[in-house]
Amino acid sequence: MGSDITTNTARRFGTAPVFITAISTILGAILFLRFGYAVGTIGFTGSLLLVILGHLITIPTALAISELSTNTRVEGGGEYYIISRSFGLNIGATIGIALFLSQAISIAFYIIAFTETFEMLFQWWATQYGWELPRQVISLPVLLILAILIIRKGANMGIGLLYGVAGILFLSLIMFFLGAGEPELVTGDHFSSNFSFSNSQEFFTVFAICFPAFTGMTAGVGLSGDLKNPGKSLPIGTMTATIAGMLVYILVIWKMSASVSTEALLSNQLIMSQITVGGSIFVLMGLAASTLSSALGSVLVAPRTLQALAGDKSFPLPGINRKLAKGKGVTNEPRNASVVAFLIAFVFVGMGNVDAVAEVISMFFLITYGSLCLISFLNHWGSSPSYRPRFRSKWYFSLIGFLLSVWVMFMINPLYTIVAYSLITLIYLLIEHYNKDRKGLVNLFKGALFQLNRKLQVYMQKNQSPVESEEWRPAAVCISANSFEREKIFDLMNWISYRHGFGTYFHFIEDYFSRQSFLASREIMHQLVEIQKEEESTLYIDTMISPSYTSAIAQIIQAPSISGMENNMVVFEYDKNEPEEVERIITNIALTKAGNFDVCVYGMGQSATRFRNGIHVWIRPVDYLNANLMILLGYIILAHPDWQKSKIKIFSICAPEQVEQTRAQLNHLVEEGRLPITLSNIEIVPATENRAVHEIVEEKSKRAGLTIIGFREEHIKRRGAEYFNDFSNLDDVLFVNASQARTIVEKED
Repeated sequence: MGSDITTNTARRFGTAPVFITAISTILGAILFLRFGYAVGTIGFTGSLLLVILGHLITIPTALAISELSTNTRVEGGGEYYIISRSFGLNIGATIGIALFLSQAISIAFYIIAFTETFEMLFQWWATQYGWELPRQVISLPVLLILAILIIRKGANMGIGLLYGVAGILFLSLIMFFLGAGEPELVTGDHFSSNFSFSNSQEFFTVFAICFPAFTGMTAGVGLSGDLKNPGKSLPIGTMTATIAGMLVYILVIWKMSASVSTEALLSNQLIMSQITVGGSIFVLMGLAASTLSSALGSVLVAPRTLQALAGDKSFPLPGINRKLAKGKGVTNEPRNASVVAFLIAFVFVGMGNVDAVAEVISMFFLITYGSLCLISFLNHWGSSPSYRPRFRSKWYFSLIGFLLSVWVMFMINPLYTIVAYSLITLIYLLIEHYNKDRKGLVNLFKGALFQLNRKLQVYMQKNQSPVESEEWRPAAVCISANSFEREKIFDLMNWISYRHGFGTYFHFIEDYFSRQSFLASREIMHQLVEIQKEEESTLYIDTMISPSYTSAIAQIIQAPSISGMENNMVVFEYDKNEPEEVERIITNIALTKAGNFDVCVYGMGQSATRFRNGIHVWIRPVDYLNANLMILLGYIILAHPDWQKSKIKIFSICAPEQVEQTRAQLNHLVEEGRLPITLSNIEIVPATENRAVHEIVEEKSKRAGLTIIGFREEHIKRRGAEYFNDFSNLDDVLFVNASQARTIVEKED
């Protein structure tokens, strides 16, 4: 499938780089530039809720990553590798491309934030020369220097820089916590004034601004291909950094709330300088360290994500895949992928402000986090025997993380959420178009659906109600050796099973079971499934190997239905040009009646079905058991899109002296709602002694799309095949025999 781009490379990192990369990205620019604004706007309580909500998403994601990474060896690409090996390469590439773009743009975001450390320089320049110096004067050279260092020196240089800037970051935080802040207010302390949850309507606006502070949680996962033991280092490093980051944020908002007034928090984005021991020097050092560390974290993971994508041949051009997947040296450094990541970062740094796309970046990160939680949940639910992680989370943590990710996206910005999912959908369709042979959405929920189906079937069996108390719906089964010659039987079974029922079709192979016959049956089943797939069929297809037609029927009527409900209807089929087939059907009807099955015999004509001419249902006085089932089947078939422009018409045959009585009875049934049909679609046909029933039916229904007629066991005993062959001048006829009377009652509101 894909190339393991790191299989032969030297893995040299332990757990510490995972922790440092993650914590350095978590404690980024937002911490120094936006959390004062957050506390000033929504108070300590609101800010605490913000941190908790953010970590209700990131902690389940960290648990999911820890679990997934201990189930399989994680190669290069981090989050992308986990998603692609769990959901399939097409879905993995879709989310991986979005993830890479978010990581690459994040480099620009952090570099632009880094320029805020030179605020005093920009103010001096404006005062001295009377015009503002562009931020790009600082940001572009810094990004260029960083690009040269990383591309030339590789990840070792990046990790070395990370240790340095992380040390400065932690020093600035220590000095911040040691600071005293402003003197207390005359009327009380700062904490009391900042404690309440104020401006609750602004909560998600503030959350949207501050959420990038939590997106660094998975930064260390991008180093997966460079780790000696990813199964150990990823869980420990990721979880430790996530929990440590949460504790630091809680302490920061507490310190801010207790140290300065609300007005100060709102008026100065570098409010931490008024609290920190040493003032602006340590705050600016911390801001510089945090932004550089976050940028370095993104610089280390974005190229590796792109390299892994190219290694799996995710892009439509083979040349691009080869170039981007190519690494340099024994460590397989992603030099070419790094160049692409930096080019994207240069574009956004050149724009000077990425605020307009910051929310979209958050959307893609949330999509990634939600996907990781969904994978973990589905693996728990699917109970695959191959899913045996050394570290186990709980399924409800993963489900909460997934649901909160989706909910928060809509709460932040519904438009951006729709845009993000639209882009994801477009990317997936393009990848699916170029890689049709790889796993796609079909395999996404396979394990979970298997477990759900298993549980439902067991539940339905244990909680079956008596048949007479259930609302009837067809569970039809049909067996035929003429699968490739008679398409109409598939049409009928699809009509029956489309919305209200369930249908199972068996291709009959008259043979003894052997290795050869089994392999032949699998090939036939595959062909039939492919044909029905093109027809968008709702029918379940299988094969049956048996030495005789009768033994095959005995087997299928005893087999359990995969729908979870008992099969209750057997459908036979025959070609009207081969009337001798009816004899074999009649021989086996008694067998099915022993199991109280409803029986349908479908006589197929050669003409195409005339859907516009509708469905004709013929009722006679002797059809007191069959009548309601015939009408129900008529309406069930009519629900199929093939019949969308059609109508059902009921013909009632009665003696001439009973016409008015029959009309009154039918009118009463219509008025009570027991016949869901208008009076204009009911026709009463008087019977005369000199005309046979089949002659009356042929006169009215010769051009009908489908004619439904009842039959009784007495008809078979008395006339045999002749009864069915009497209607040979009609096109398609469905003969119906009910095991018991069905009730037609519309449910009351």
